[in-house]
Amino acid sequence: MKDRVIAALRRVYDPEMPVNIYDLGLIYGVEVDGTGRASVRMTLTAPNCPVAGSLPKSVEQAVRAVPGVTDVNVELTFDPPWTKDRISDAAKLDLGLEDLIPIARLRK
Repeated sequence: MKDRVIAALRRVYDPEMPVNIYDLGLIYGVEVDGTGRASVRMTLTAPNCPVAGSLPKSVEQAVRAVPGVTDVNVELTFDPPWTKDRISDAAKLDLGLEDLIPIARLRK
């Protein structure tokens, strides 16, 4: 079920970025217990993010729509603060960010 919750999170996008919130690194943790209760620990790109009021609600709705999920708790945290280092390599490629593959990895 955890995989289905993650798949649902990958369909939620930060409106300011063309990348889903999971690959953007905004999701710090996903847990689903045996009764279908899902807990999502997440952050935003910045504490004063314009979607601070709406994005956690979108996450809750997406997770709640997963078959078998009985309850959802979304915890918003800023510890640790989000940085671009949390973005997946695939999302970095989509965003055209530099330093996707560090030189040390290319030399191997």
